[in-house]
Amino acid sequence: MIMKNPSACLIVIGNEILSGRTQDKNISFIATGLNEIGINLSEVRIIPDVEQTIVDTVKSCSSAFDYVFTTGGIGPTHDDITSNSIAKAFNVALSRNKEAENILLNHYGAENLNTARLKMAEIPEGSKLIYNPVSAAPGFIIENVYVMAGVPRVMQAMFDNIKGELKGGAKTLSKTISIYTTEGFIAEGLTKIQNEFPDVEIGSYPFIKNQRLGTSLVCRSTDTERLEICHSKLRIFLQTFSTELDDE
Repeated sequence: MIMKNPSACLIVIGNEILSGRTQDKNISFIATGLNEIGINLSEVRIIPDVEQTIVDTVKSCSSAFDYVFTTGGIGPTHDDITSNSIAKAFNVALSRNKEAENILLNHYGAENLNTARLKMAEIPEGSKLIYNPVSAAPGFIIENVYVMAGVPRVMQAMFDNIKGELKGGAKTLSKTISIYTTEGFIAEGLTKIQNEFPDVEIGSYPFIKNQRLGTSLVCRSTDTERLEICHSKLRIFLQTFSTELDDE
């Protein structure tokens, strides 16, 4: 019997994402990294820099998922309210973390460590720091919530620092078949195969290539044998429509 992999939710925090001013580049990186260690990114929520929204979302997701990751809102400016909001979500105080302060002091020097930068050393009590080799200011872990920066290069460095301590399950494997036909022709048979293999996720993705309509079918599972059987049955089914198939 295959055990269910741990679940995760990513909370993207930032008005700049919702306004379209900034395009998020973190979702794909985190999803790929989690998949490599057998953690399923089950949901992504994009929320504004609004304290009560952050509090409610973090509390809800912390209860619903094994892991919660947040990006954004831990910098030095007035709209960086993530740390304070998460402290309220867990009903703990936000206070100056001595280790975080020393990290910032070593990075900026005493002459440049102003009040705004010291804000980045204010961490919810009881948290463990996530080290940041790029710009020094740390993220933190409180219970099952991992709080990271929104800047992609910084977030990636933080994620790489915590990745080794995350406990996952079996890696999700995938196999893809592409066919030059539209979904409407294959939908009924595809449903039958999906019902036969409930333990294999089958995704259908239309595409246009060389001015031709096609569909890519992606099978995903942690069970190698079931994945291979499902993929083979899918291939046999698709050959009734076309012998021009591309495997990935």
